[in-house]
Amino acid sequence: MSNGRLIVFAAPAGGGKSTVIRRLREAHPEWGFSVSATTRAPRAGEADGREYCFLAREEFARRVAAGEFLEHEEVHGDLYGTLKAPTFERLARGETLIFDLDVKGALNVKAAYPEALSIFLLPPSRDVLRQRLEGRKTESRESVERRLVRADMELALAPRFDVQIVNDDLETTVAGVEKAIAARFTRA
Repeated sequence: MSNGRLIVFAAPAGGGKSTVIRRLREAHPEWGFSVSATTRAPRAGEADGREYCFLAREEFARRVAAGEFLEHEEVHGDLYGTLKAPTFERLARGETLIFDLDVKGALNVKAAYPEALSIFLLPPSRDVLRQRLEGRKTESRESVERRLVRADMELALAPRFDVQIVNDDLETTVAGVEKAIAARFTRA
């Protein structure tokens, strides 16, 4: 399992993880992406096995009971998790894997795989975070409020990550992420 590199991203909902990861993967197409499992319904344009592995709640629970997850959490009423087998197989092959996880899931992966680089993307402010969530137009007002309450908890956990980067300007953020990855994985 130690041949590969694991890069774990976390941020509050609306923190920009997906956008930063997309840019990183465009620059490094050889890097893999860890597809999490979830019980939430697919959003428009999402495909099973590409953005997420969409599972029924009962199937997810069965796999949790069978010990098939590296980490799993309930977030906003839905279950999310990382399956062990595909992760360990890819790391054994020497792949660099990028993870897009909720904060608790990211910390659980870091605890299970300490060699991982954990990166927390901070919003410039709570107001900007609110604007981003509302700008998605996929959330009800109540959902936005729930996500902001959760964001307060998540932001309190940011210091437990290896690197914290304020995601204010996309180019600057991506450059900071690239620098952090290079610094971590070029050490002797």
